[in-house]
Amino acid sequence: MRAITYSKLGTAKDVLNLQNLNDVEPQSGEVRVALTFSGVNPSDVKSRRGRPGLERPVFETIIPHSDGAGVIEAVGGGVDNARIGQRVWIWNGQWQRAHGTAASHITLPADMAVPLPDAVSLETGAILGIPGLTAAQAVFGGGDITGQTVLIQGGAGTVGLLAVQLAKWGGAKVITTCSPRDMKQVKAAGADSVFDYSAADLATKILAANDGALIPTVVEVEFGLNVALDAEVIAPNGRLAAYGSAKSMEPMLPFLPLLFKAVTIDIILIYLLPKPERDAMIAKLHCALDADALSCPVERIYPLEDCVAAHEAVEAGGRSGAILVKCDG
Repeated sequence: MRAITYSKLGTAKDVLNLQNLNDVEPQSGEVRVALTFSGVNPSDVKSRRGRPGLERPVFETIIPHSDGAGVIEAVGGGVDNARIGQRVWIWNGQWQRAHGTAASHITLPADMAVPLPDAVSLETGAILGIPGLTAAQAVFGGGDITGQTVLIQGGAGTVGLLAVQLAKWGGAKVITTCSPRDMKQVKAAGADSVFDYSAADLATKILAANDGALIPTVVEVEFGLNVALDAEVIAPNGRLAAYGSAKSMEPMLPFLPLLFKAVTIDIILIYLLPKPERDAMIAKLHCALDADALSCPVERIYPLEDCVAAHEAVEAGGRSGAILVKCDG
């Protein structure tokens, strides 16, 4: 198989290499997937650069990326042969494993290759793992949102845009924040009200858009920067679902406002989602896709040999869609 690999931490151009490796035969309970697309997420580039306290990769050779989509071409013992030829999407491809989806093939446990609905493209399938499941868990992890209001901070990112669509499909009134450049796209995704995240009177604007009522569910991309505002606008017994805090990794919490509203801070790391919750969120995503209520925009698709450029595009930010790598070219 053709694969992008790295054996040391560093910049994409310094450590990523294209190699030819032996295919891995599926063992009992496993499948081998011929990949068409691999999704590139911020967590993938952060792992490749290195995280605090990590001086070298945790495996001798790593194939990066956790998300992907393709077709099952071989199965191991205990897996129904009827799955051969099945279109699937991948979750946790490189989570606590050496071999991820930046390759022509991946071999992994059968339940990590999810059957892709017939009407859903493989491009969309490659976005469902981290962005899709994170958005679904952030929106629905606290239960039914029908008739509620959901505030989505950062509605223009890949996760945020999916969260806007899912919340609207789930029957919520959706208020979101983003940069002025992205307001049109976020509005088109279904947001009822969209505000500039840098507005000095943002809390006032958010509450006015909800007829003065506090908000039961807040989905947060920058927890450290926004937690004070979130504490101001969230309702008593509200849920603050945080999936990111890249710009402030050691936040100061306004504990008293959070305490006297009995706020639940729900920190989401989708890699660790237990199976019952994961199965429920997979079902949510598939239902939304079947209802044509979920669109997963793609900014650019790079060939496998240009994986360095794909990583650099994710690191640059400012995207209006996901970055994918074409694996079968």
